[in-house]
Amino acid sequence: MGWGEPPAPQQRKAAGGGGLKLLLSVLLVGLALRLLVNPSAYLLLSSSSTTTTAAVALGQGDDAVLAGGGSLPSNGSCDLFHGKWVPDSSGPDYTNNSCRFIETPQNCMTNGRPDSGYLYWRWKPYGCEMSRFEGEKFLEAMRGKHWALIGDSILRNHVQSLLCLLAKVEEPTQVYHDKTFKSRKWHFALHNITVSLIWAPFLVEAEIFEDDDGVSTSELQLHLDILDSNWTRQWNSFDYVVISTGQWFPKTAVYWENGAVTGCHYCQDKSVAELTFEYAFRKSLRKTFQFITSSPHKPVVFYRTWSPSHFENGEWSSGGTCKRTVPFKPGETGDRESDMKMWRIEREEFAKAVVHDRHNNAGRLKLLDTFELSLQRPDGHPGPYRTYHPFEKATSAKVQNDCLHWCLPGPIDAWNDIIMQMLAIN
Repeated sequence: MGWGEPPAPQQRKAAGGGGLKLLLSVLLVGLALRLLVNPSAYLLLSSSSTTTTAAVALGQGDDAVLAGGGSLPSNGSCDLFHGKWVPDSSGPDYTNNSCRFIETPQNCMTNGRPDSGYLYWRWKPYGCEMSRFEGEKFLEAMRGKHWALIGDSILRNHVQSLLCLLAKVEEPTQVYHDKTFKSRKWHFALHNITVSLIWAPFLVEAEIFEDDDGVSTSELQLHLDILDSNWTRQWNSFDYVVISTGQWFPKTAVYWENGAVTGCHYCQDKSVAELTFEYAFRKSLRKTFQFITSSPHKPVVFYRTWSPSHFENGEWSSGGTCKRTVPFKPGETGDRESDMKMWRIEREEFAKAVVHDRHNNAGRLKLLDTFELSLQRPDGHPGPYRTYHPFEKATSAKVQNDCLHWCLPGPIDAWNDIIMQMLAIN
């Protein structure tokens, strides 16, 4: 697909303040972008009990991420987002039998996946040991709070993991769902905690004509300058937010801005300017971060980075499969140009958002950079086991493979381990 570079981002004007404030903002944005684009840089978050500051640290670069890992940071500090998967004989914290919140497409063991080795790995950051998620401590720390997970089906995958981990302590009750069950809400009565899942695959307003199998009857219509009200209208009720987007942008779409069509990606009308989907992705992120940083309501916000798929010999719609049973070894990730572009755009826009937010609410905007740890786990997807015993009638049956979402339990559980570490709940 067309992975060309998007147009250069427009410069924002600094609001208010004197010349010194303007100069400082420009310098900070420039520094952040230079370090993020530089192949020898990455964005690292350090956390305390109340804040997480975005710090740019030199070390593991994009090339090293593709190589499947690197060396211990030179300063010996804990690096939550860079490390390696190590064998772990203790296995997962829950199973397909103990958790009722695993939905069929992610319930790999129930669906007949024959191997179980993918369950016996844990994420080991460089420079430290990372504690496992502890549901009891999390629930105690979050009494009376409202968590929201906003985005596409990867967020739905994530919320199932979170609910399974928390249900070991207290079973939540579902108190809301929309007609399609894509947006839902659960309540933990004993701790008065609400967890919401909000369907907003582009974060901006979208007209979607597609079924659950990805079959579309018309081109997507994306309004890049209007945020999806499905999440913005509830914003003031959230205390903690995990938000992400990206997976839907490569689809054929028509782009709207200021009430008019401004371009399209692979659309039928050749009189409309062809734009890369990275352009739309960047626009969506920028609009989202502008809303978050300008809103008077300031929840703690985790932006979760790109979750790479692991299709081989094709893609979702062209017979791609994922048959690996162990994590990647160094050098096995292959050509990841498209993934790296999306990841780079996210980090660039996040860095600018942090700079603009620093004056009002330093520390509440956090990068949940799960890209590297997810990239290393081609074995963690359902593959053909997104449905119940797909080869029961014929071992050669042609079935749809899912090499994007994650088996539960599975590698995605580590995302919650990291969140707990970033919040310094102990």
